Amino acid sequence: MVSRAGAAIVALTCGLADGAMTRLAAVFGAGACVRAVGQYAFDGLALEQCGALLVSMHADQRFLAARRDRLDAFVRRGGTVVANGHVAYPFLSGLAPFQPIENYRLADLAVNRERPHPIWEGVDPQDLTFRRGVAGFYGRGWHQPPEGAAVHSSLGRRRLPLDFTYRLGRGRVLFHGGNDIWQFSSEGDSTRRIVPQLVGWLLSAEPTA
Repeated sequence: MVSRAGAAIVALTCGLADGAMTRLAAVFGAGACVRAVGQYAFDGLALEQCGALLVSMHADQRFLAARRDRLDAFVRRGGTVVANGHVAYPFLSGLAPFQPIENYRLADLAVNRERPHPIWEGVDPQDLTFRRGVAGFYGRGWHQPPEGAAVHSSLGRRRLPLDFTYRLGRGRVLFHGGNDIWQFSSEGDSTRRIVPQLVGWLLSAEPTA
């Protein structure tokens, strides 16, 4: 897999101002082309010039699901997709519908580290479990990963899958089943590592998911 340093990183936006996305773009700096594209302009997007697509939890999943073949082909050719949110319309092969945790308690929202990954290196799961003293911002439900996926974070005593990566053809998919992962970057705790480490992973030539 070739380096993505010269490839465009495209964030599909829903037309809302996104301060977290602005911070994410700033971290990329001059090493990559980062641009926001309205999701409804997807059909005209030159995917052959893209290294990665960032899909927000606010995306129009019905719109994207109708273009699933094109998204799949992008990944299979070697692209990367980072997708977030609660899936209602699986818009990419390997994604399954959101499953809420019924009658959950605080312990059911605790984030567990399952398997190392560069994005979460040095990030304390406790800092993900609680945000401003409240649990559940990082995740409050789960999705069934595809066969062969690597689960990196889970929720609660049942260790329900929350963050996972998997391969699709020559490419890779990172799925986070909650609020956009680039929102979790507080200067006051270990989550400050997430955004720069996400950027490093997106630009890496690392052959694994």
